[in-house]
Amino acid sequence: MNIWITPPALRGDDDTLTFRPGTLRALLALSDKQHRIGSDASVLEAGQLALLRQEGLELGDFGTAGADVIVDAQHRDLVIADFDGEFPFSSPDWEGMVRHLLGQRRSAEKRRTTNETDIFVKVDLDGSGKNTIETGIPFFDHMLEQIARHGFIDLEVYCKGDLHIDEHHTIEDVGITLGETLLQALGEKRGIERYGFVLPMDEARATVALDLSGRPYLVFEGSFTREKVGDFPTEMTKHFFYSLAMGLKATLNIQFEGENDHHNIEACFKGFARTLKQAVAGNPNDPNGIPSSKGAL
Repeated sequence: MNIWITPPALRGDDDTLTFRPGTLRALLALSDKQHRIGSDASVLEAGQLALLRQEGLELGDFGTAGADVIVDAQHRDLVIADFDGEFPFSSPDWEGMVRHLLGQRRSAEKRRTTNETDIFVKVDLDGSGKNTIETGIPFFDHMLEQIARHGFIDLEVYCKGDLHIDEHHTIEDVGITLGETLLQALGEKRGIERYGFVLPMDEARATVALDLSGRPYLVFEGSFTREKVGDFPTEMTKHFFYSLAMGLKATLNIQFEGENDHHNIEACFKGFARTLKQAVAGNPNDPNGIPSSKGAL
C-alpha cells in the first residue's frame, strides 16, 4: 500500500521537536509490513531527511495521485483524508494511526440482556473520543461521555433499563458491560503500559490509580453531601466503579474530596478516563510483551 504523509503530519505543531512524537517508530512499523511511505521531501529540513536516512527510511515521490491512503494533520490530530476532503478516521497519535492502517485496532462490542436491562456497548481503544451514549439517565450519559473524550476512546452505549423502578440496575449493568467490553478489546494486553495514575485535578482534588492486573478490586474513598446530582444517585458512583472494575478485572483506586458533588463525580470519571488512556497506551520499549513476570494478565 502506498501511504502518503503530509509534512504537517510528520512535523506536528511543536517547533522544538524534529518530528511529531512517535513518527519514526510509526514509519518503521509501516515499512516493516512492506508499505511504501511517501511525502514531499522538498519542504522537509536537512536534519529531518538525515534522520530518516539514518533509520533506513526513504520517502517515495508518488504524490497524492499515486497514494492508496493519505495521512494528514487536522488541528493536533492525525487524520485519514479521502479524496473528497472528508476525514473518515482520526487519531490523537501515531500509535492509533498505525493500528488503524495495519488493521490491528483494539475494539470490541458486547450485548447484555437481563430481565432488568438490555445493554449494548461498543468500544475502540484507538479512537479519538467520539461517542454516542443513551442510558435514559442524562447525568450518567454526561459522565460516560467524559470517559470517551478524556480517554480518547470511541464509545457507544445504549441501555434500556427498568428506570420506572429506580436507576440502580441501569448504572450497575452498564458498569459491568463496559468493563467486560474494555477487557475484550484489550485482548492479551500485549505491549501495553498496564498502569496509569493521575494526581489531583480541578478543585475537586480527585486521585485515580489503575492496574490492569486481572485481579478485580476497588478502593473508593470520599463522601457526598447530596442524595442526587440531577437524576443520578450519588451513592451509585462507587457502585458503578465497583461494577466496572469487576468487569474489567482491574485494580482501581479512587480518592476524592471537594465541596461540589457534581464536580466530585465528574473528577472521578475524568480521572478514570485519563488513567485508562495511560494504562492502555503502547510501551515502545516492549511492543509485544505482556507486562507481567507471570507472562499473563
